[in-house]
Amino acid sequence: MSALTLVLGGARSGKSLYAEGLVTALPAPWVYVATAQAFDDEMRARIAEHRARRAEGWRTLEAPLDLPAALAGDRPVLVDCLTLWLTNLLLGEHDIAAATSALEAALDRRTAPTVLVSNEVGLGIVPDNALARRFRDEAGRLHRLLAARAQNVVFMVAGLPMRVK
Repeated sequence: MSALTLVLGGARSGKSLYAEGLVTALPAPWVYVATAQAFDDEMRARIAEHRARRAEGWRTLEAPLDLPAALAGDRPVLVDCLTLWLTNLLLGEHDIAAATSALEAALDRRTAPTVLVSNEVGLGIVPDNALARRFRDEAGRLHRLLAARAQNVVFMVAGLPMRVK
């Protein structure tokens, strides 16, 4: 496995911008793996904002479910974001354990740097419904697993990177 960086943080903490900077420091072209699905106007606007901000040299792949397949290749990759991917899996009633195993296998095959972005959702109150609690728990498990594998882990707070590992 090549260098793996996990960038965690809250909403609008600067995760994506920071991660893009890590990847664009490498020779282009770069691959941006987007996991979001635009189900409403607000999400379409968020996606458009992200796309407009990216520098020339990015190739975008949309992978709301099949993230492992999108990691094939030998170019630097940024995945934004794991919590949206996890949401898509949960809402589609997919096997989270199998999807996570497939993600691990895809990361093992990577020969180029990979930067994973994800929302840290475990710092707030306990959610009031079973689906939200399951999401929080699954995200926590996924983050622990990937943080253990990663060579670098960064936690973003108010636009400032805090190196965790």
